[in-house]
Amino acid sequence: MSEAAIATRGSAGWGEAATAWLLSAPAAAAYLLMLLLPTLATVALAFTDYELGAGVISWVGFDNFAELLRDRGFMTSLRNTVVYVCLVTPGSIAGALLLALLIEAGTRGRTFFRAVFFLPVVSLTVAMAAAWQYLLHPTIGPLNAMLRAVGMAGPEWLSSSSTVLLSLAAIGIWENLGFNLVLFLAGLTAIPRELYAAAEVDGARGGWERFRLVTWPMLGPTTLFVLTITMIRSVRVFDTVAVLTQGGPNKASEVLLYSIYLEGFSFFRLGYAAAITLVFLAIVLALMWLQTRVLDKRVHYG
Repeated sequence: MSEAAIATRGSAGWGEAATAWLLSAPAAAAYLLMLLLPTLATVALAFTDYELGAGVISWVGFDNFAELLRDRGFMTSLRNTVVYVCLVTPGSIAGALLLALLIEAGTRGRTFFRAVFFLPVVSLTVAMAAAWQYLLHPTIGPLNAMLRAVGMAGPEWLSSSSTVLLSLAAIGIWENLGFNLVLFLAGLTAIPRELYAAAEVDGARGGWERFRLVTWPMLGPTTLFVLTITMIRSVRVFDTVAVLTQGGPNKASEVLLYSIYLEGFSFFRLGYAAAITLVFLAIVLALMWLQTRVLDKRVHYG
């Protein structure tokens, strides 16, 4: 190969590299400015006593985290978040899987039902929360009106400490149902029909046997993805709490993200809010680790 050809190829390679860097520069800049730098700033603030508007910042080490352990309000919000996730995750996954099986088994109206159940996902959360506020109103709400019609006294769904978290969890299940439904429908569509025919030849003629031997194992990757996404979405609950209950009554519905909002933007304790944010990020990372290191080994990939 001549020196001219080598020089031409070298200049072409440098040109391709420069083009690649130019094309990736906007995404890299957005990642740096909107994700990496704010995360590093949050980590740094978590070890300070910074308050919004304060002129002096002092390094306090792990004092914020020690205060978290003594803070009954934080412990309450952490417990509420765990309970919320434990209610919403299995409820929305089981409900979405059941609906997906029913829709997939039907011969008509598949597109219609997909659109109906996916509607909450594309709707504005604040608007849907306002609708739920009316539905669950203790005096004029339709739900309590139906209970009164059959001789039952409806509770104060969003105003009672004993029912507020259950009510928010029911709304969370409704919100996640459509998203999980679409994922399960995609997973069901990808299962080869020949497997059902082979299972029937082997004696699996009942619906439950076909589900246990074919559908459920083949839905393993989809179920793992749905489980992880649902848990993360549940941990991130904020809108419905902010609109419907503001963490009340008596902190019975206060969750981690709402605690961060209160500490940072109501009490202006940004250092303490950053410490809670690190706890929140640790929970999210733990869920991701659970997916990649533990649950992924139990999934069958066809």
